[in-house]
Amino acid sequence: MKSIPKLIRRFVGIMTLSILILVILNVLFFAFVFVRNTSAFSPWDMADRTADSLELTEEGYSISDQAAAKLKEENAWAILIDNDTRQVLWQTDNLPDSIPMQYTLSDIARLVRGYVDGYPTFTGEAQSGLLVVGYPRDRFWKHTRASWDYSFIANLPRNTVIILAVNLVIIFLIYAAANSKLLRSIGPITDGIQDLSRGCPVCIKEKGIFCELAEKINKTSEILQIQAEQLRRKETARANWIAGVSHDIRTPLSMIMGYAGQLENSKNLTEDQCRKAAVIVKQSKRMKDLISDLNLASKLEYDMQPLTMKRENAVSIVRQVVVDYMNLNLDDRFSFEWKTADTLSVCHINADKDLLKRAISNLIQNSISHNENGCVIYASVEDDDNVCRICIEDSGMGASDEQIDRLNHTPHYMVCDRNTAEQRHGLGLLIVKQIIKGHNGSVLIDHSEYGGFKVVLIISK
Repeated sequence: MKSIPKLIRRFVGIMTLSILILVILNVLFFAFVFVRNTSAFSPWDMADRTADSLELTEEGYSISDQAAAKLKEENAWAILIDNDTRQVLWQTDNLPDSIPMQYTLSDIARLVRGYVDGYPTFTGEAQSGLLVVGYPRDRFWKHTRASWDYSFIANLPRNTVIILAVNLVIIFLIYAAANSKLLRSIGPITDGIQDLSRGCPVCIKEKGIFCELAEKINKTSEILQIQAEQLRRKETARANWIAGVSHDIRTPLSMIMGYAGQLENSKNLTEDQCRKAAVIVKQSKRMKDLISDLNLASKLEYDMQPLTMKRENAVSIVRQVVVDYMNLNLDDRFSFEWKTADTLSVCHINADKDLLKRAISNLIQNSISHNENGCVIYASVEDDDNVCRICIEDSGMGASDEQIDRLNHTPHYMVCDRNTAEQRHGLGLLIVKQIIKGHNGSVLIDHSEYGGFKVVLIISK
């Protein structure tokens, strides 16, 4: 099944693309969040700028208006701890009451690294002490034990790639396991659909997530099989009916032809009566040929006529049919011309000789029957690489473009004259097409370069 690997590749492709897009979107999202929260503002920079703006005046310590406004904007407070006494020398007005005014070295170490009374604190170096800036309790989270193993940091890129690869493999395994049941369920469905297209009976187990679809396919197969069986019965009945009617008509028709022939040659009848008897013989013979053609067409259509395929010489077969017609002493209005190249004497094909002669004979008879004023009939054989082309054409009345198109594209046709009941091109060409189809060939109908009708039989060598 070519569809199953294709379906698997599609699932894997969609999964891989989805993972790739998610990874890229996550990286971009975290990069955006990181840049937004780190590059725009740093509390350590705030502490350094506040310490730089701190000045000692006659009235005491003070900071610039810009630094004071920034502290107020951040709702932060600040103190200055003296280097020697470790007492608070200066403080902002919004200093919380719980903030100590005296510090030990351990207190300073703790506030530099962490918090003072739960307030995250950040320090800056002032001229006479340590400036401490405190923020609201829910403003920052400080990592108080920021130490990392050096090898961990150095191997972080490699470990990240390994972890990502392992995650991808795990995701793929989970995806494959989750969809394996789905793929196993799809297999019988696709097999069943292919069997339906070939006309084979289908019976799929109605279970799994596609149980309803399997049920519908089974019902469709059952309906198609019933319809196919009914059609076979109808076609068999039709073929048998045609064969039976043909057989039943032959006996009375032979009697009619026999008696009419006797009357035609009787010396006791008037000339007009003998002429009428001759018409009966002619039309009876035509009816007999029509019944024979109808029976053969039915057998060919339903593969009831066995083909005896042998290696035959197409040039010899066509020449023999033409010679047979020439020996019939046809009216002088009809003549034959052999247009096959003198250098071509052999063109071997696999053919049923009798049926192929019948097809060529039908084409010649068409040219004779449909050209009352006479014509020249041209026969030729061409050896064209892997095919053999047998051409029968004439210089007669021909056919219109509309008729030519209909004859080429209509499988069952009966084109009749408007003024008579004579068939222009009916069962004769239908039998030709069926015979050549049985030889795995094709039939091309066209205008002849001599002004009449042209039929080319194309048969593989």
